[in-house]
Amino acid sequence: MSEAVQAWHRHYGIIPNEQSTSVLCLAAIELYNEGYRSLDEIAAMLISTYVGQEATRVNAPTSAAVH
Repeated sequence: MSEAVQAWHRHYGIIPNEQSTSVLCLAAIELYNEGYRSLDEIAAMLISTYVGQEATRVNAPTSAAVH
């Protein structure tokens, strides 16, 4: 799962920090619990769900709240 989080940081060109890493790790665990198993699946879901660093802010709206 940490590789999926690293892939997100690389995709958006963001230097990993404690906040984004924490949010994304929790999301990766949740995705795994929902049935996503491969690195590629989890990374793709993180990249499409958390668009840019703003999306990893604690008070940022979730994708469910936006839709």
